[in-house]
Amino acid sequence: MCMLLNYIAHVLCSIGAINWGLVAFFRFNLVEFICKYIPIPKLNLVIYGLVFLAGIYSLVILFMCCKSLTCYTK
Repeated sequence: MCMLLNYIAHVLCSIGAINWGLVAFFRFNLVEFICKYIPIPKLNLVIYGLVFLAGIYSLVILFMCCKSLTCYTK
């Protein structure tokens, strides 16, 4: 279960990073573009919320792994 959650978080973070890159370089918001054609109210907010949670989860996992590997320099 933990591997699946890590995989999902990694995919969502990647989607968020790609979307922000598209916004920064081409002024094209992929999430908004997709949400225009799927008639689900507030779908874009759900996607952004999931990407946010995945980012927080990934940071926590990163620091937990980093701490267990003692990669902090003193």
